[in-house]
This record gives sequence, C-alpha cells and structure tokens, in this order.
Amino acid sequence: MNMALTKTTRPPAGIAPAVEQIVIGKDILELVSSSMYVDPMTVYREYVQNAADAIDLARAEGMIAADEPGVVEIAFDTPSRTVRIRDNGAGVPWDRFVRTLTGLGGSAKRGTQARGFRGVGRLAGLGYAQELVFRSRADGEDEVSELRWDCRRLKALLRSTEFSGGVADLIAQVVTVARIPASDEPRRFFEIELRGIVRLRSDRLLTPAAVAEYLSQVAPVPFSPDFSFGAEISSAMRATMQPADLHIYVNGAETPLYRPHRDTFDAGAGRMLAYEGVEIRHVPDMDGAPAALAWVLHHPYEGAIPVANLVKGLRLRSGDVQVGGGAVLEELFAEQRFNAWSVGEVHVLDRRIVPNGRRDDFEQNAHLNNLINQLAPLAREISRRCRSNSIKRNWVRRFQLGGTAVQETIDALAQGSIGAAERDTAAGSALDTLAEMDRIAAMPLLAGDEGDALTEAAATLRSALDANAAPRAFDDSPLAALPPVERAGYERMFELIYECSVNRVAARKLIDRITTKVTLPLNERLTT
Repeated sequence: MNMALTKTTRPPAGIAPAVEQIVIGKDILELVSSSMYVDPMTVYREYVQNAADAIDLARAEGMIAADEPGVVEIAFDTPSRTVRIRDNGAGVPWDRFVRTLTGLGGSAKRGTQARGFRGVGRLAGLGYAQELVFRSRADGEDEVSELRWDCRRLKALLRSTEFSGGVADLIAQVVTVARIPASDEPRRFFEIELRGIVRLRSDRLLTPAAVAEYLSQVAPVPFSPDFSFGAEISSAMRATMQPADLHIYVNGAETPLYRPHRDTFDAGAGRMLAYEGVEIRHVPDMDGAPAALAWVLHHPYEGAIPVANLVKGLRLRSGDVQVGGGAVLEELFAEQRFNAWSVGEVHVLDRRIVPNGRRDDFEQNAHLNNLINQLAPLAREISRRCRSNSIKRNWVRRFQLGGTAVQETIDALAQGSIGAAERDTAAGSALDTLAEMDRIAAMPLLAGDEGDALTEAAATLRSALDANAAPRAFDDSPLAALPPVERAGYERMFELIYECSVNRVAARKLIDRITTKVTLPLNERLTT
C-alpha cells in the first residue's frame, strides 16, 4: 500500500508559534540532584568544588592573601549521623542567598574561570540526608543566613500522586529560611550541613577515612611534602594554571589532606617499588594555545598498580578537580590493561573542553577530540614501556628458572649419591642451561647494570658447577663403603628419584634421608 508523505508546514515568517503553557514538573528536582550522581561520594566532590570556587573569589577580591591557604573543614557527628562542611571563602551575601540556593541552573559562574557553572551541584545532598542546611555569612554582615531543605518531605511529595504542583511549588513546600545573629562564627564562611545521612554502601558517607581517601584523589589538594616529584609537578602547574591547593581537614585532623602520591608504592606481595622520574608534557589546542598539562610518573612497570595505592590510571582533571575515575582514558592505550599500570594526570586547560553534568567524562566536541588525539602518543609511549618491561621480566624470569635448575644440579652433584654416568649427563644439561642464561644476559634489552648482574650470576654458577662436576682425587661418596653391587643399586635408585621427581630440592632431601639410614648401620659396624 502506498502512503503519501505529509508535507511539513511552518508558520509564516515573523509569526511565532503559540505556546499556551510551559510545565516544569516536580520530578525535575530529583533528576538534577541525586539522580545525576551514580556514586554517593560525589556529594563531597561537589561541595568541595564549590568551596574552591568561593575561595578563589575571596582571593580575587583581596579577602584572602595570595599566600593564605583556602581552608575546608569537614566534621562528623556519628551519633546524629551529621556531616558539616565549612570553607573560608567569600560566602553568599543575604541579598543573593535565597535566590542562589533555591535556583535550578542559570549559575552566575557560567562564562567565568569557576569550576562549577550549571547551578545544580549544591543539590547533590538532597537524596542522601533527612535535612540539608546551608549557612553563610559575607563580609560586613552581622547575621548568618540559613536555608533548610526538608529532604524527608521532599521525597514524600515527589512520591505523592496528590501533589500536582510544579518545581517552584515543591521548593516552597520544603524550604525554610532564617536569619540568625552571628556569635562565634567567622566573619565570612559558607557551610553545608547534612543531617540524618542515609546508610549506603558500608556507610562510606559517614566514614571519615573513606571520605579522606576519596577527596585525596579527586579534590584540588596539594602534594605531600614527602613526595619528591611534587615540587616539579606543582611548578609546571603554576606556570599554566592556578592550582587551588585547598587545605582540607577531615574530622579535626592536625594535617590537611594530600594527594596519595608518595615516592614509592606497594606493588603487591609486600614489594615496594620506587618512581624513577616524572615526564611533563604540554598539549596544544587546535589554535596552538595550551589545551592541557600532562604528567606521568615512570616506574618499573611490573603490572597493574593495586587499587589500594589510590593512584592507578592516567586521570583527567578540570579546574584541578578529577573528572571521572582512573579508566576514562584507557581506550588510548595499545592494550587497555596498560592504563592500570600507569600513574599520572591530565589537567585540561582549554575552557572549550567542558565536563559533563555528572563530571564522569567530558562533553563531546572537536576540542575534546583534538585533546584525545594529542594524548594518544603519550599513551602509546606508556604502552611501549609496559610491553618492553613485560618482555624483559619474562626473560629475567626465564634466567632465574634456569639458575634454579643449575643450582639444583650443583646440589645433587655435591651430594655425591649418583653414579658417574648420571653425573656427566646432569653436568652437561646444566652447561646447556648456563649457555642459554648467558644469551639472555647478553640481550640488548637487558644492557646495563641488570645485564651485568645476570652475567655475574651465571659465571658464579658455572664456577660452582665446574668444581662439583670435576673428577675427584678420592671417592667421597657417602656410599663409598658399600659393596659395589649394592652401591650401584642405590645410585640407580637415586638417579630414578631425581629423574621422576618434579621437585629436585625435595628429591635431594629424600636421598639424604635414605643415605643416612643406609650408611649409619655400616658406619656403626666399621667403628666397632
């Protein structure tokens, strides 16, 4: 059946289509608050990010000296399941307080150097507490402004089929505002209080150690004084951007949070590996201006960095705040697993590369694609190091296995419990293994101190083998006193034990025990 296409019609030029009513329903509030964030811990990232912007504003307006740190204090009250986050930024003056903290979108930060600009991050806590309280005091104010969100009532109204009002009606139902006389409060501050925090995921939202661990990775905090490469990286950052270097104190700690990087990291099984150096790269944008600053810490690349080190993966940051996790850039690597072997950060400087609403990635555009293309060679270089070191470790492991086999042969020869023919065969096999070990030690990829150490180890084994395989001037076998036929039988049995055993060390120990039992009565007879 043929169906005629309906022609699209348009209103005449200059005549706008009539829109009688625009409805913004209540559910939009849930969509732009807790529904936006997959990980509840991002609540802390959003509030710390806003604190960093407020501190930057205070510094720009001369409220904070250039060398004075921005401070964020996070206090926990476990019995009441309450967390309070306070910063020493500019605060929000009363004439903008209510409008700012009840508005949805339309942030005044858009178009500025601020980290946040969508005007929804402050609502992140609505889904994770019974009450969300904002307090602030700006310079020159005698009172503290306070705004409370009743989160329990908010959730009830969102579920209600009887409440048919829009988002503005909903906010009016759940928000209360007050002015409180200032007493011991600082002359300027902004504070978020989450009261009655819900229990989620092992109660991490109310666990100071978990919050500190999370913020040390994602927040704009400084490097530890104990990190030798921190000064070099910080200097490169300050040449292209202004790091926030917030001093975040969690639950009354005497020292602020630092990023988790140290000079060494735990590679697993109790092995500590050291960083060998830092590589810093400047990435240009499409116009040749700075698009990003990347730094990578090189190390032996022995495998994936254990998660507990909190540094795994090449990570993206915007405004010195982490965007997404450690796997955002893994597709750039020759093998995705090599991203987990790397340690580094890419600080996005191009303002046209914008984090998405969730801050788990960036909005797709040509400028982001240019950045990804520019980072690809760095990822390939890291992949090359990973693969090269993996190949090197395999050869070293092969050398070590050969060395173990040769040492077991030397121990068997030194034991003196096998016949002359088997001794020659075992020594010949050990010499073949040593020849292969020499070839491994001479490989170009092992050139330098590592190859020299392997060559020396092979030479030491060869000397020991020569000493134990050489004909003896006298028969020092523990079986020497046995009758020839009986001795030959034991030697043949010992040869079979070595030949059939998968563990030569265990075989040698078994032969030692047998030899002791066989020769002890004979020695006793000889001494009597």
